[in-house]
Amino acid sequence: MDRDSALVAHDFDERDPGVMRMISMAVQGARRNHRHSGLCGRAPSDYPEFAEFLVKEGIDSISFNPDSVMKITLKVTEIENKLSGRG
Repeated sequence: MDRDSALVAHDFDERDPGVMRMISMAVQGARRNHRHSGLCGRAPSDYPEFAEFLVKEGIDSISFNPDSVMKITLKVTEIENKLSGRG
């Protein structure tokens, strides 16, 4: 789906429960099969709670927009520390 298309963009939201469930299934499937999982897109940059969801799911890599790298990287580090018992 092209999120930049004026024809369909209004119908698309990465935070939709169905989309998040599909992403969860993909990440868990990759983990189960010892494969790398990563997400490239704007959602983790635009929605810190989406980045948190991805970290909690166990995703291996996330890309960010340049203007949000520091902010979201700090958030991801905080989440990872909490999950590991260090935070």
